[in-house]
Amino acid sequence: MTMGVEDLVNQGKDFLDQNKDKIAEALRSEQAEGASDGALNAAAEFVKKVAPESAHGTVDGLRDNVDKSIGNE
Repeated sequence: MTMGVEDLVNQGKDFLDQNKDKIAEALRSEQAEGASDGALNAAAEFVKKVAPESAHGTVDGLRDNVDKSIGNE
């Protein structure tokens, strides 16, 4: 028996619905904060290498806004 894409999507939705509190807690953890800081800093630095200097403030602002949504700081 093969599982279709729709079945996989539905299973994913069910999993998220059943575990949304645990997922939200994990996103607010110290571990998530550390991982997200590293990833966001790396992404921001990459963009700043290829973007004009006039865009660096915008990049930093976007990075800060995303960071507020992930982790505990």
